[in-house]
Parts: sequence; structure tokens; C-alpha cells
Amino acid sequence: MHKINISIVGCGYIGKKVASKSLSLGVSVECYVHSMASKETCESLGIQADLLELDNRDLSNEWHVKDNNVIAYFVPPPRQGVIDTRMTNFLSTLERLDSVPDKIVLISTTGIYGDCQGEWIDESHTVNPQADRAHRRLSAENQLQKFCKSKNIECIIFRVPGIYAMDKLPVKRISSGEPIVRAIDSGYTNRIHAEDLSEFCVEALTQKIKPGIYNCCDGSPSTMNDYFVRVADFLGLDRPKEISIQQAEKELSTGMLSYLAESKRISNKKLLENFSTTFTYPDLKSALQK
Repeated sequence: MHKINISIVGCGYIGKKVASKSLSLGVSVECYVHSMASKETCESLGIQADLLELDNRDLSNEWHVKDNNVIAYFVPPPRQGVIDTRMTNFLSTLERLDSVPDKIVLISTTGIYGDCQGEWIDESHTVNPQADRAHRRLSAENQLQKFCKSKNIECIIFRVPGIYAMDKLPVKRISSGEPIVRAIDSGYTNRIHAEDLSEFCVEALTQKIKPGIYNCCDGSPSTMNDYFVRVADFLGLDRPKEISIQQAEKELSTGMLSYLAESKRISNKKLLENFSTTFTYPDLKSALQK
């Protein structure tokens, strides 16, 4: 296989893990970040980083695609609207360059499926984004797929649910005393451990993988209630007070209610059939072992 040079655009929590794992394999990695603080953090970890302003339409002087390059695009969309303008600006920049990458890997969200009333769904399920943030993610998917098709670039899209890890548990929320919806009213939610997600990303970037869309989750959904109760028990904290969905509509934030309004169980069958990576944490219980 030819030499791989990975560019990670948006090197946040997952990007840093992907960069570190790739570097440990001897793969060349460079990252592009939004702020000087992020640049300094990456460099302190031994990760080469440069600034890239994706809210600026003209980025051609800041971006250089190496030969045999693969790109991991992990940039969150802007906070408002239904169009991912950062993706628009990024693709506009690639359009003006003399060479294009061989492959682009995008992290999207399972939120684009909307509410599926607790049904099991796979990648063939109709997309039905309800929250603006899900519309922005679908916008990024559609723009990238169209661009990659026109340039004959391999495109892999991971639709990712909630990401958790030992340093990303909802300690503050549980400690705050904020209530949770009781089990009988709590819809299904899906998740993936950050270490597993980063391993799948590395495989997608460094190995020959069939292009397409993959639900990247552990395939072991549970309710939001179950998640918070298990984490509280693991941390030795008091379990949150439980309320009805009717009470929740009066007491919880708009953001939390938008998550509670969607219930689905995500199949990862296609992921398992096409990747050799195996889950270190196939379910929440395996991650919360003391």
C-alpha cells in the first residue's frame, strides 16, 4: 500500500485520539485547528498542527493537500442554521487546489434519522432530521458526497450517536440534582466509547474500506434513564430524581428535551461486516467495570 499522509481537520477530543493512534502506527499526521490554544495543545502532545479558519470563504493559502493524502473531517458545524457553511467553505477550498485527496472520512450523527419510535434501524432508513443541529450534519453529508462523487474521491461517513469515555461521563449533570425522565417514559439512546470510535476512524483512514455510510455505534442501545442510573452507581453518586415526561417538559432544558423526543435503536451490522476493528467496549456495562 502506498504511503499514507493523514490530515485531520478539526482536531478536538476524537481528533487527538485518532492522531495519536495513527502516529503510533508510523503514519504521517498533520492537524488543522481553529484556535491558537488548540494548536498549542496538539503540539504539546507531539501532533503537528496549523490554523485553519473554516468560517472564512477563502482558505486556499492555508491548505495544502499532500500526495496520497486522506482527510479526516471532524469539524462541528456552525451553531445556527440548517446549512453547514464550514463544510461549504472547506470544499470550496479543495475545489481550487491542483490535487485532491484519495479519501475523506466524515463524522456525522445518527440524529439525522430523527425519532424512530424505538424501532431498530440501519443505514437504509429514511433520514428525517428534526433538530437544526441534525439538519446541519445532513447538510455536511450531502455536500461531501456530491463533491467526492464529482472528483472520484472515496468517501466514508460515520453516523455516530452519543460518545462517552471515563473522562466524558455526565458527572456534573448527575451531581447537579437535575432530574431525569423515569424509565417508563425514557426512549432508546445509542452510544459508542471514544476509544472504539477512534479505532474505527483509524481503520477507515489507513485501510482499504468499502466507501459508504456506516452507523458507528456499539449496537447495545439502552434508555437515557438506564445510562444515567448506571453512571451514577458507577461513580458512587446519588441516583437522579425521576420525573414523568409531562414534568420534564416543564423542568428540563430545550436541548435535553430535543434528545428525549427521539427514540431509536441503531444497528451496527454493516459496520461489523466491513471493518476488522472489534469493540473493546461492546456495551456500557463493559466500560463501567470497577
